[in-house]
Amino acid sequence: MALFLFLILVAVVLGIIGAVAEGLFYLLIIGIVVFVADLVLFGMRRSRRSRRHFVR
Repeated sequence: MALFLFLILVAVVLGIIGAVAEGLFYLLIIGIVVFVADLVLFGMRRSRRSRRHFVR
């Protein structure tokens, strides 16, 4: 969970810098890519946990 929150923070910071600073639009794109990759990683980890079957 800490990795998820850290990557969200990195994506937000890169997005803000990319949107505000002139000529650094590529940082905005990198921020968006990191954010999407983080959501995919989180979704994969969450779906892997839900597939466990409990032994009775």
